[in-house]
Amino acid sequence: MTQITENEFKKLVDFVKGNYGINLSQKKILIIGRLQNYLMQNNFKSFSDYYDFMISDKTGKAVTILINKLTTNHTFFMREADHFEYYRDKILPYIAISEAKRKDLRIWSAGCSSGEEPYTLAMINSDYFAREKSLWDTKILATDISTNVLDSAIKGIYPNEGINSIPVNWRTNYFKKLNEEESIIDERIKSDVIFRRLNLMDPIFPFKKKFHVIFCRNVMIYFDSKTKDELINKFYELTETGGYLFIGHSESLNREGMKYRYIMPAVYRKE
Repeated sequence: MTQITENEFKKLVDFVKGNYGINLSQKKILIIGRLQNYLMQNNFKSFSDYYDFMISDKTGKAVTILINKLTTNHTFFMREADHFEYYRDKILPYIAISEAKRKDLRIWSAGCSSGEEPYTLAMINSDYFAREKSLWDTKILATDISTNVLDSAIKGIYPNEGINSIPVNWRTNYFKKLNEEESIIDERIKSDVIFRRLNLMDPIFPFKKKFHVIFCRNVMIYFDSKTKDELINKFYELTETGGYLFIGHSESLNREGMKYRYIMPAVYRKE
């Protein structure tokens, strides 16, 4: 069993935090648990041996594997349902009026994990716009740093027990049962979500237009205050005036000096 020294642990923590904003300084057991078998299976003699290999790998594949193993991607349909209700009941009617001429709805699911969040938003949009949906650009951008969860999200296949919490009409209209254990998202909903790999620590985001709504929920839990504040400022600059930011209920923002206005728990608006 491969042990990790304090110096090896610090190097890994500093690398992940410096490049991805994720603070794992209190997660030694997690790091060991997620990486130990991989080190043994690939004949690394120590965590230092593995770290040196990862740093020297010019293809970027080793870093991708590291991030895939260390990031936690727990989510489910209708998580924090009050957010989706607010989006449906308050935000969509506002956008339907403010964007009546351009019919351009721009939503970003940042840290989309395995796709439940953006697909939920796509289903809400489909219900709301109904017959007029074809007149609107309702494409949702969904990003994550983990290629594993993005691959899963693109497939759009979910356990049947995982979709039991969603409305019956959604299960009927937007899912196709594959077998007794799994169902797949309907192509109409799939085609409304664009999945891309993106590191939220990148200095510049490659977006030409601002967003009406940004969902970044349960992503900043392991970010320190400075990293979080810098990201929130970047979100603000990418939000349309009158647009919204959603964060997770378990997260908190420093309201002093923050440009967004607090609306309700974990919901903020740019005015």
